[in-house]
Amino acid sequence: MIKKILAYIITFIAILLIPSVASANDIKFVQVTDSHFSSDNEFKKNLLESTIKDINTLKGVSFVVFTGDNIDKANPDYLKDFVQIANKLNVPYYMVIGNHEVFKSGDLSKIRYMEIIKENNLFYRPTKPNYKFTKKGFMFLIVDGAKEVIPGSNGYYRQDTLDWVEKQLNKNSKKPTIILQHFPLVPPKEMVTHKTYQAEKYLEMLDKHNNVIAVVSGHYHINGEQMKDGIYHICSPTLLNEPYQYKIIDIVTTKGFSPMIYTQLRDVNLKQDE
Repeated sequence: MIKKILAYIITFIAILLIPSVASANDIKFVQVTDSHFSSDNEFKKNLLESTIKDINTLKGVSFVVFTGDNIDKANPDYLKDFVQIANKLNVPYYMVIGNHEVFKSGDLSKIRYMEIIKENNLFYRPTKPNYKFTKKGFMFLIVDGAKEVIPGSNGYYRQDTLDWVEKQLNKNSKKPTIILQHFPLVPPKEMVTHKTYQAEKYLEMLDKHNNVIAVVSGHYHINGEQMKDGIYHICSPTLLNEPYQYKIIDIVTTKGFSPMIYTQLRDVNLKQDE
């Protein structure tokens, strides 16, 4: 705890010392969340296509992450069409499963969800809902908290998932880590219907590690960011509500200091019919 407090103080001071020239280890990525895509809804299709087109105009983006509720219900056709549109991105993308997207007794289990992505994007490597990837010395963990047996709006990070997260943090203790998930641990507002079960257990586990710098999520459909115990908790608004927005996240590194995180919301202008 003391180490995290000191790291936070040093990071704050570092704001005044960040050089104007970007470091080779700086990284920029885009978060799109809660698009609730439906193949049979022309507005949602237009919105997603316009978002992809706008992201492709940005300079220096390393990847895009879709942090859950990417489709509006557990419909394989919705997911196939979503992936076909996402494939138009000029950079790699990664997907988190949200509470609207899977139903094991229906047509779309988590296993099938990952299979459909792979079937429609041969370059997509992840095969499980929990996975990791690295970029420029940073580790990114995709962490799954959706329920596929009895879906609902409350997130639940199972013990085996938390064990997997802790294992990755132990194995990669020297790498600054960003966790990407659908359900926030520090919500932007209190909503009993959306709260994450046993979030305290997850937070207690993270508090034992000094390499987690941020947790990025969605789910609540509103924007909210706050620092807690040295970790920056970022919750972003739904793409679906006006103003239609996604988030650009910059991680800036300065030698001798903890990485700094900057975020900005970017508006999407819907494409007009020809």
